[in-house]
Amino acid sequence: MSDHPRTAHPRRRRTASAAPVLLGLLGLLLLAPAAVPSAAAPHLPARPGAGPGAQTVQTVKTVTAEGTAVTAVTAVTAVAPGGTAALAGYAIRSSAEVPDPAAAVSAPGYSTAGWHRAGPRSTVLAALVADGTHPDPFYSTDQQRIPRGDFAVPWWYRSDFTLPDTSERTSLDFSGVVSAADVYVNGRQVASAAEVAGMYTRHELDISALVRAGTNTVAFRIHPNDPRKHLTLGWLDWLQPPPDANMGLVRDVLVRRRGPVSLHDAHVVTRLDMPSRHSAPASTSAAAELTVKAQVRNDSRAPVSATVTAAIRGTAIVLRRHVTLRAQETRSLTFSPDAHRQLRLARHALWWPAGMGPQHLYGLDLTATVAGSRSDAVRRHFGIREVKAPLNSAGARQYTINGRPLLIRGAGWSADELLRWDRAAAEDRIKAALDAGLNAFRLEGHIEPDEFFDLADRHGILTLPGWECCNKWEGQVNPTGTGEKWNEADRRTARASMAAEAARLRSHPSVVSFLIGSDFAPDARTERDYLDALRAADWPTPVIPAASAVTTPLSGPSGMRMTGPYDWVPPSYWYDKREGGATGFNSETSAGPSIPTLDTLRRTLSPAELETLWTSPAAPQYHRSPSRNFNTLKLFNEALARRYGAPRDLRDYVAKAQLSQYESVRAQFEAYARNATDATAPSTGVVYWMFNSGWTSLHWQLVDRYLDRGGAYYGAKKANEPLHIQYSYDDRTVAVVNRRTTAVSGLTARVTLFGTDGTARYDRTVRGLRVGADGARSTALTVPAVVDGPDSTYLARLTLTDSASREVSRNVYWLSTRPDVLDYDASDWYHTPVTSHADLSGLNSLAAATVTATAHTTHRAGSLSTTTVVLRNTSGGRTPALLTDVRLVDGRDAPVLPVHWNDNQISLWPGESAVLTARYRRSDLHGGAPRVRISGWNTPVTHVTAGSP
Repeated sequence: MSDHPRTAHPRRRRTASAAPVLLGLLGLLLLAPAAVPSAAAPHLPARPGAGPGAQTVQTVKTVTAEGTAVTAVTAVTAVAPGGTAALAGYAIRSSAEVPDPAAAVSAPGYSTAGWHRAGPRSTVLAALVADGTHPDPFYSTDQQRIPRGDFAVPWWYRSDFTLPDTSERTSLDFSGVVSAADVYVNGRQVASAAEVAGMYTRHELDISALVRAGTNTVAFRIHPNDPRKHLTLGWLDWLQPPPDANMGLVRDVLVRRRGPVSLHDAHVVTRLDMPSRHSAPASTSAAAELTVKAQVRNDSRAPVSATVTAAIRGTAIVLRRHVTLRAQETRSLTFSPDAHRQLRLARHALWWPAGMGPQHLYGLDLTATVAGSRSDAVRRHFGIREVKAPLNSAGARQYTINGRPLLIRGAGWSADELLRWDRAAAEDRIKAALDAGLNAFRLEGHIEPDEFFDLADRHGILTLPGWECCNKWEGQVNPTGTGEKWNEADRRTARASMAAEAARLRSHPSVVSFLIGSDFAPDARTERDYLDALRAADWPTPVIPAASAVTTPLSGPSGMRMTGPYDWVPPSYWYDKREGGATGFNSETSAGPSIPTLDTLRRTLSPAELETLWTSPAAPQYHRSPSRNFNTLKLFNEALARRYGAPRDLRDYVAKAQLSQYESVRAQFEAYARNATDATAPSTGVVYWMFNSGWTSLHWQLVDRYLDRGGAYYGAKKANEPLHIQYSYDDRTVAVVNRRTTAVSGLTARVTLFGTDGTARYDRTVRGLRVGADGARSTALTVPAVVDGPDSTYLARLTLTDSASREVSRNVYWLSTRPDVLDYDASDWYHTPVTSHADLSGLNSLAAATVTATAHTTHRAGSLSTTTVVLRNTSGGRTPALLTDVRLVDGRDAPVLPVHWNDNQISLWPGESAVLTARYRRSDLHGGAPRVRISGWNTPVTHVTAGSP
């Protein structure tokens, strides 16, 4: 509904001003990144760009995005002949404190005594927090203590590198400048801020004439950032924005050494000839063709003959071409299947998303030799897969991969607030998302570095990157945003950004779309520029004009919608095919607030803030959002009190919040899964807003800043089980959803309803169920509308067993005979009001349950450990232990994080037991012995030791 008021998306409203930005491009914008992982084996390097002979010296302490102190390399980078190396770190200082001219600052030998040290990818504030200049901005309101005026002037970034000789061409290759930079090498300016502008533009600067054997210096004068004025990034209403607005260098700056002939834009175009239905994972029934493309450039002032060799790792394919180039000539080189029949693969392995098949990766090794010596070489990895996303009969995007349909079960990904890259932390989050049954991330701007997409390729999680809303990126089209209108320089920056990101991302099989608009689609001229850049880059997957419901002249309908909600709604909301309910493709939506665990709250908020959290429902919350729409928890807190009863204290508030978040998130994913196979207006995709937060937050997160997991996460994990039994809030049906690749038969579903006293009031079993594959559902039964009993609150236990009587799915609901009543006519863009709430207060009368546990720990090879916990409800009565939560803690009762639990927040009836396992890094115990903390809604807190068996 393009004319709906929410299309204007006031969730990201700011004020605007005007300031032009100039841009000139240097080098080839389609230059692809250096150094890639091996294709056949999915081992990934810690950081791309560290080529042959790269050596670094001098170290300095820094702090990762997770708050862990590590040693970062800085100062001098050595680049061997034919090698590529990333600058290892910088000395940085405000230009207001540096009176010397740029020629002096950028000259070798210049003293940086008293300067701050920064890692190879660092904003100014990230460096100042790491060295203790400023307090931790993630605690309480400490970020407000950091003076914003310090970042209103340019900052110097200075680094040295050494060369053994000057016999080769030397260049700087970089992107990730926030917001613009004047660039100097050995006292000479090589580019201006008018030329090096925009976070995503890529630049290659030939510095061969300026470098010398020995020490060389590169200096960047980084200009302040303002996302309203610059095509960089901002934080919208996600979190309190950092005082420096992320100014800095946030991607690697590479020093490249090459011979006279260099290779650029190297990539492999894959094509599958799919049959009408592709049913078997990793099947080779579809014919595959590869086309190898590259640009070959003679950087010398004389004609050169070169031999270019292309080898496809994972196959026996080796191809060669001899080329003669005029002085400084660039020529396109193509190895096509028409000319090289071996590029038509008789046998191949497909890349699949996790859960649908293996993540096979191939590789391209491309080498240029001149007179028998290597002049340049590049490595790429790629996967063979086909992604399509046509519009279905209802006008919604329906993604298929390798011919098989899939429901996008995604969530929004957030970078770190200070843009600190931490590979281990990113991998932990990706694994957590997959464990929760998600299959996709949407990146609205904040497009992460190469390693993020390498990890996504390896682990099989899909990604949907795109430009962000409401600031400069939508300055031309968003009347309620804050972005300034574009000038011609901005248009050049936008085109260059699209070209660079297309070249960088196109070969990653995990990337299944690019969204060239978010809340609003680009204007016609910008859309044409974007599509031209994508086409020139051989972009292989669907291009979506916007994340909202719009139609553009060139791309047509988006097939997506952005109807919210973004704040609290009851679980029943998701089942209606209206507003944000389960129909079509909803690109960002959730029930808003997500209160973290008590452990995380205590390390996030001050004692006074913790008190306000539960005693003052309408009080502003600094750790929710800077937006006037979202800076309180009023809607959430009022609903919590009316449905569950007013909180008695902080612990009770957090416990009720976990129950509420569990039921809301579970219902959202379950509704979209149930409706995915509907004959009319099916659901095709949902992006939970969001998966994680860039800082310590109280909303829009399935996992918190420290990767602790509460009700929201485990609600998602339960809903997205591969084989899952679920209850529908609208029609009371119980269905089985099968996300496995094969059909399942011989299933038995059982539904039992209990009063809060534990008395069973309804019990029915249905045998002989069969459910198809790839998200199919089968309805088992319908629960009666009226169940005998005096209570308005009751419990529903659903179990699913297989043909061997093994329990394969269990799901417990807390329900009310009094429904939540939604007033759809009063809906706004971020929520639908509730005129009458469900009564779940009967949960407060549940008798205390006794849960006993034993635990033991085994140490696996390497650094990993596994703790196994056996839980049993040993209560003498009939009351279940509701939402029993198990935590791994150290000797001080501090949580050990991150931890992967096979299951958690489970409900056990008297006599029932469960075995839970936790996998974690032994180092996260910090030398202590593991302990297990058990708690629950009606279970007192207990601890057991978890020593070796």
